[in-house]
Amino acid sequence: MQNPNFWKDKDKAIKVTKELSELQQEISEFEGVKTEEDLKKIELRVFLSGEHDKGNAILSIFAGAGGLDAQDWATMLLRMYERYSAFKGFKTKILHQSFGEGRGPEGRIGTKSATLEIQGKFAYGFLKKESGVHRLVRISPFSPQNLRHTSFALVEVLPDIKIETSAIKIRPEELKIEFYRASGPGGQYVNKRETSVRITHLPTGIVVSCQSERLQGENRKRAQDLLLSKLYQLEKEKKKQELSRIKGKKISIEWGNQIRSYVLHPYQLVKDLRTKVETSDVEGVLDGDLDKFVEAEIKYRE
Repeated sequence: MQNPNFWKDKDKAIKVTKELSELQQEISEFEGVKTEEDLKKIELRVFLSGEHDKGNAILSIFAGAGGLDAQDWATMLLRMYERYSAFKGFKTKILHQSFGEGRGPEGRIGTKSATLEIQGKFAYGFLKKESGVHRLVRISPFSPQNLRHTSFALVEVLPDIKIETSAIKIRPEELKIEFYRASGPGGQYVNKRETSVRITHLPTGIVVSCQSERLQGENRKRAQDLLLSKLYQLEKEKKKQELSRIKGKKISIEWGNQIRSYVLHPYQLVKDLRTKVETSDVEGVLDGDLDKFVEAEIKYRE
């Protein structure tokens, strides 16, 4: 930074200055450790050394088969991650949400799919291992006979990668870009203009959407960022295993693939099937108290 030519490349200079500030903050926090409790607060950072762990996260939820019950479960998970993010001091924004058909009891509206932007230091590092199938067992609020029902939803967590910082290059001819009106619950329009953007990456078939911004250009840029995050994850998967198809192996959102079970009936229990961490405080977990699970996941097999 003391080099006279440092500010000639403004973008690079800003990046280096930001990195220095983050490193100085980390050193200050470690130097401030005086008790075991202080140490515990920063202990997890030892495990969060991945390339994008310090950055923001893009969390998507997809309802599995099961109609209204599965769509209601997806909405419950969306709320859970929003509350967890609030507890951690992260900022959230729903970039895209596809609502279920009709309303259930108490005006409940289901979600077919949703994409949540989570901004905050180490947001991706904390949430990356939430990826997988989540299973819910309960008395269905949609069943006139009060029958027990099992629902599934898939959670996908990606690092938030920006166009200007990505090494991945996308050619314009590889993209199919569509504009549409964002609709809300019950088919009501959020706006009357076609500001929402859907982008299909033709070589891989990956589809991303964004409807959170008021201007079409902003939604388009954000959708392109989402596409980069998905392509980055695809490249990581290709390095880990030989893929027969470029889209890779899809996880089926059903029994046998779940990473965590949430049981509301006939007993109360949330259990992670990887770390074996469990709790009977189901309401607390669904209200965003995920620390015990997230911390165990971070340390698991690191």
